[in-house]
Amino acid sequence: MNILFTGGSSFTGMWFAKEIANAGHRIVAPLLRSKNDYKGIRGERVNTLETIATVHENLSFGSDAFLEMIDSEDEWDALCHHAADVTDYKSPTFDYLRAVERNTHRLPLVLEALKKKRCNKIIITGSVFEQGEGKGSDDLRAVSPYGLSKGLTSDVFSYWCSIFQMKLGKFVIPNPFGPYEEERFTAFLMKTWFSEQTANVTHPEYVRDNIHVTLLAKAYERFVSEISSNPGFEKTNPSQYSGSQDEFAKLFAEKMRQRLPLPCAL
Repeated sequence: MNILFTGGSSFTGMWFAKEIANAGHRIVAPLLRSKNDYKGIRGERVNTLETIATVHENLSFGSDAFLEMIDSEDEWDALCHHAADVTDYKSPTFDYLRAVERNTHRLPLVLEALKKKRCNKIIITGSVFEQGEGKGSDDLRAVSPYGLSKGLTSDVFSYWCSIFQMKLGKFVIPNPFGPYEEERFTAFLMKTWFSEQTANVTHPEYVRDNIHVTLLAKAYERFVSEISSNPGFEKTNPSQYSGSQDEFAKLFAEKMRQRLPLPCAL
């Protein structure tokens, strides 16, 4: 398949693109900025992306240049729209309306251009933080303004894909961990243990659905490859280690003790 893949510089995006390429598909990956603007771990991910995809620089979703890039190919099999506005996504003042506009900028024109190139499959990435996702006894409202932006983005795609009679697939991400990730919980654990210190789990009752990014990427590739091109909607919600941070930290420590000459104390 010839796949247009956005968001390839992100942690999960790089792994998704890599797994799709390993399956034998061709990937065209537009970047929001110039390659040289990506530094640190994100820069490393862009370097990896270049080895597995045709990379285009300075192409924002829905821009004239983005539409011209779509038109430059003879045919597209799928759009995997993994990119999303995540600027200050943890902030309670996150601008969710601006994020939705950027995530869906000129979407009707994008879908029209893809339709002309015989593309009928659109795959977007959802989040357990958005409204209607995750599990719980209370009303499943969005966890945060960022989650709200993801849910509204999904609604906009659902509307326009229905108008254009295109298949919309939604791949809902839980909490991935693994190589090339920005420093988060597992990286904190490893850094603490390599410093020969005891790691403190400050929110042991916090519930997450942790999944290794390589397994998540395999699930993503399978979803993209197997989803039909018939108009309609399909969704998948991969899951692995669903439970408290206390349970996950203990399991992670146990697995690391089997691999390292460290006590991995909690």
